[in-house]
Amino acid sequence: MQAEIITIGDELLIGQVVDTNSAWMARQLNDIGIDVKQITSVSDNEQHIINALNEAKTRVGIIFMTGGLGPTKDDITKNTLCKYFNTKLVFNEKAFAAVEHQFKIRGKEVTAVNRKQAELPGNCTPVYNKNGTASGMWFEQDSKHFISMPGVPFEMKAMMENDILPLLKEKFNTPFIYHKTILTQGAGESFLAEMIEKWEDNLPSHIRLAYLPSPGAVRLRLTAKGDSEKIKDETEELVKKLRHIIEKYIYGYDDDTLEEVVGNLLREKKYTLSTAESCTGGNIAHLITSVAGSSDYFIGSIVSYANRIKESFLNVDAATLNRYGAVSEPVVLAMAENVKEKFSTDYAIAVSGIAGPGGGTVEKPVGLVWIAIATPEKVFAKSFRFGNNRLRNIEVSSQTALNMLRKELLKEVRV
Repeated sequence: MQAEIITIGDELLIGQVVDTNSAWMARQLNDIGIDVKQITSVSDNEQHIINALNEAKTRVGIIFMTGGLGPTKDDITKNTLCKYFNTKLVFNEKAFAAVEHQFKIRGKEVTAVNRKQAELPGNCTPVYNKNGTASGMWFEQDSKHFISMPGVPFEMKAMMENDILPLLKEKFNTPFIYHKTILTQGAGESFLAEMIEKWEDNLPSHIRLAYLPSPGAVRLRLTAKGDSEKIKDETEELVKKLRHIIEKYIYGYDDDTLEEVVGNLLREKKYTLSTAESCTGGNIAHLITSVAGSSDYFIGSIVSYANRIKESFLNVDAATLNRYGAVSEPVVLAMAENVKEKFSTDYAIAVSGIAGPGGGTVEKPVGLVWIAIATPEKVFAKSFRFGNNRLRNIEVSSQTALNMLRKELLKEVRV
C-alpha cells in the first residue's frame, strides 16, 4: 500500500513554519508497512489543493492532508473538500461536544466562529480531536482514501496514534517491516561504503541499506520487509556481521544519541565529568545536560571563549597562550587538566578551535580544532580539520569530543 502526504498552508511555502509533520507521519506509516511515495506542500488556494488531490490519487491509494482546518477565513481546506467531494457542511453534535470541552477546560465560552468548527462535510467519517477544536475527516472515493487532519503537530500526532493508524492496520494487510539503524561516528559515508562493500553486496533482496549522513555522524539503516517476524532475527544476524567490520565506528543503535551513550557509561562506572569549551561555546555541555538525569555525572562547564578567561578561570599560563596560541595542543591539554582539577571530576573534555568563517591563517586554517580528554590517569589531545562552515564545525567538534570520551570510557574498568 502506498500513500502521499499533502501539507497545506502559505506559511510552509514562505519558510515561516518548518514542516515537521510529514517526516513524523512518514515514519509512522512506514512502520506499519505503508510506503510514502511523495510529499507535497501547497498554498491556501482552492485550486492548488484540488490539483494536488487529483494528481495524488493517480499515484497512490491513501492521501493524507494536514493544515487549513482552523476557524479563520484563511483556513479553506474544509470548504475545498466539500467542493471536491460534492457535499455540504453539516453540524456534528459530537464534534461540537469536543469543541465545548476544549473551551470548558480553559474556562471560556464557545464563540460563534469556533462553533463552526463542529460543521463537517456530510459524507466524511469524522475523526474527533481530543486535543483541539478541528476534527479530522476521512473520505473514501473510488477505492481511494483521503484523510484530512489539523496541522498543529500534537493534535495531528494524537489523532494518528489513537485513531488513524489502528484503523489503517485493520483495513489493509500490510507487510511486516523491521528497521535497524546502526549509528557511527568518525568515518565518512564513502569511507564506510568502501569498508562494508562486500557485506552490502551480499544483502538479500528483501533487506535494503540506506546511508544517512549528518554532521559528525553517519546512520546506516537496514529495512527488512517480509511476511513474518523471522526477518527481525535475520536482520540482527547481519548487524552482528557488520559490527565485526566497523566496530570501532559504531556508538549505538536506533534512537541512541552520543550524549545518552556517554551518560550511561559515566553513570554505570560512577564517574563524573566536566568540560572546558572555547569554539563550541557550551554546546557539549548543552548536549550532555539535554539528557534527563545528567546531574548524576555532569558537574559543570567553563566556556572560556576569551584568552583572559582561559588564564583566569582555567589557569592556562599566559606564556603558553602567547607562544602557541589558543588553538594548540598545549593550551587544550591545560584546559582539560585544569577544569578536571577545578571541578574535582574523574574526566574532562576540552575544545579549542577556529569555527570560522573568519580567523584562520595558513598555519591554522578555519576548521582546525584541538580536542583533549583528561582521564584519571592521563590527558591527551588530537587535532582535526572540519571545514569552513561555522555551525557544522561546532556540531562536529561536539560529536567528536563525546565520541573520544566514549571510547576512553570503554577502556576503563573501575577498580
